Amino acid sequence: MDTSASNAHHEPWNKGKIVGQMAPFKIKEIWALRVRLQMERRLRELALFNLGIDSKLRGCDLVALKVRDVSHGDQLASRATILQSKTKRPVQFEITAVTRDALSAWIKQAALRSDDYLFPSRLHGSPHLGTRQYAKIFRHWVDELGLDRSEYGTHSMRRNKATLIYRRTKNLRAVQLLLGHSKLESTVRYLGIEVDDALEISEKRRFDPGYL
Repeated sequence: MDTSASNAHHEPWNKGKIVGQMAPFKIKEIWALRVRLQMERRLRELALFNLGIDSKLRGCDLVALKVRDVSHGDQLASRATILQSKTKRPVQFEITAVTRDALSAWIKQAALRSDDYLFPSRLHGSPHLGTRQYAKIFRHWVDELGLDRSEYGTHSMRRNKATLIYRRTKNLRAVQLLLGHSKLESTVRYLGIEVDDALEISEKRRFDPGYL
């Protein structure tokens, strides 16, 4: 057996590479892409995009969702709870009206049943969309928005709503629960908020008469 070939096969894809924190989309970019997907009737992509933002799930969990995970019978749910494959911890998320509409249209077009995967694979032998396929679709979205691929990844989807909620509420504990992190320190690092907060404090103190 060729052990060198075996070891090469099991090496992580990012070994030896510098992989930075992926940026979240801006609100105007989210809506620009939503409108484009709607106009072009790309229902699967619209459902995938909207649910990715709402759920804040890792790509491996997002692509493995079934219809029953987001619905009660024929009705789309306003909330869902998923057991994360990486941490084995449950995480709950809201399914907004715009996402429910997108999911409903996609489920109807694809004639999906309760036990079907939400995003079936178009590749033979794969039951649902794979993480590599998802990443390929995501890169196409980044290109359509005219953004730099090196600054965005599928984790950008996970960070979008989490970052927005934190900026609006400054409630780290809430964001920790929404992301399903076991440690608050993980949420702090994930959001990269130390620098943001320092700049915000600095900007506020500039107007303090006692600040030099």
